[in-house]
Amino acid sequence: MNAIAPAPHVVTASDEARDCLIRSELSRFGLSWLAKISWNEANWRLVQKSVARGEAQLSATGALVVETGAHTGRSPKDKFIVRDESTESQIWWDNNKPMSPRHFEVLKADMLAFARMKDIFVQDLEACPGAAKNLPVRLVVSAAWSALFMRHLLKPTDAKDGEFRPELTIICLPGFKADPARHGTSSETVIALNLAEGTVLIGGTAYAGEMKKAVFTVLNHLLPAHGVLPMHCSANIGADGRTALFFGLSGTGKTTLSADPERALIGDDEHGWGDDGIFNIENGCYAKVINLSAEAEPAIHKAAHEFGTVLENVGMDAATGEVDLADGSRTENTRAAYGLSKIANAVPGAMGAHPDVLVMLTADAFGVLPPVAKLTPEQAMEQFLIGYTAKLAGTERGVKEPEATFSSCFGAPFLPLPPQAYADLLREKINAHGTRCYLLNTGWTGGAYGVGHRMKLSATRAMLKSILDGSVEQAKTRIDANFGFAIPVELAGVDSKLLDPREAWPDKAAYDEAATALAGRFAKALTKVQTN
Repeated sequence: MNAIAPAPHVVTASDEARDCLIRSELSRFGLSWLAKISWNEANWRLVQKSVARGEAQLSATGALVVETGAHTGRSPKDKFIVRDESTESQIWWDNNKPMSPRHFEVLKADMLAFARMKDIFVQDLEACPGAAKNLPVRLVVSAAWSALFMRHLLKPTDAKDGEFRPELTIICLPGFKADPARHGTSSETVIALNLAEGTVLIGGTAYAGEMKKAVFTVLNHLLPAHGVLPMHCSANIGADGRTALFFGLSGTGKTTLSADPERALIGDDEHGWGDDGIFNIENGCYAKVINLSAEAEPAIHKAAHEFGTVLENVGMDAATGEVDLADGSRTENTRAAYGLSKIANAVPGAMGAHPDVLVMLTADAFGVLPPVAKLTPEQAMEQFLIGYTAKLAGTERGVKEPEATFSSCFGAPFLPLPPQAYADLLREKINAHGTRCYLLNTGWTGGAYGVGHRMKLSATRAMLKSILDGSVEQAKTRIDANFGFAIPVELAGVDSKLLDPREAWPDKAAYDEAATALAGRFAKALTKVQTN
């Protein structure tokens, strides 16, 4: 790799004072004997250093292309929460792996020792920047590109030197390898959260999504106590000022459908619903970009090629610097991280009114769910609690047939509290603000995956338009025999046959069998989560 040297920098007395200040603050945390410290450096400087240090390559358009090594996605089996007196009765332990306070202290001491005489990049950031109460986050990482990633995802602080008081400190050292016998981990990889102390330790993985989701997990613990519902969802606003929320697991279209050029984007992944309305927890986007096209998703495609955007595990031609978004040779989970400022129609301040519409997205690979349905508040609660979509054959090792996937609140891996705590908050807010709820299926019709075909994006957009403009409320409906949803019989711009999933199947008996089986899985999943 041809290194690009950063521009020469003349050290001044002011620089030395800042260095002394941050070293003093880090030493109080236990970080001492460090080599060079980069403190709150700007994006362009971090881009320079990422390339100069051999961490990344610069694409022809200025995007930063990085590889995350063995880990190209999250490692849920390696994530732990410290189990102590303050968390014993609060945490959903059936869903979260415990770590003893003793193991955490040993892990922390070993990681701090590992950082000695190494270059460190520190960023002081804020989560929930538009909310009544933000979360000050101090990030300490060993890679310049990781610091840049989090500058995109959170908001750099406006606090003056020495005035920043972190409530959450994240230490991310991918080169550190945990010792299962010594640290109580499952492997050499570890993501350990001490909620009482406000500390996250990440080692053995360079996948940047671990830092992002650690912040979300902490907020999922903190916000409900203040009457704020943390949500794994995207959000946008129409020209009429009405807000829409989109819940959905990966692959359901959450990012694609919320990035509507005719609507203003609040955010694509994590939000809070408080007394004043909706706010974005983050200050940027972390979009999946495999097979991303300029025609289908122009805003995201443009942002993915901007200067300073971080592209994880995306293929690039070394001779031309052109990135290949269709290259899934390293992983199908290729990602782009960029600030909200890269989206032309992003909402200033990343806030919106209480939502008029709430859409539960799913990609049903069994081909039996209706493409659109109206939900009662109780049905919305049930869909929220089970969080259904389907894995597809070929997308994950060992998956040969479509596989039903359930993730409570559309984000079970990030829930410290039992799902019912979040569902109760959602019910309160839906009832208080009269939010209309819908199911939108972006999956298969006319048969299961391999037999039928995926819903056309144009048809999904037409159905979504009827939801957002309210015309779906005037449509005649029928009650689905298997799931009890109210399904529109006709909608403008949509083939009526498509609206009835059974009619779209050539083999009606096969549809009935598949629908009965999926309804049974729904009931089983709901019973399981309600008994936790």
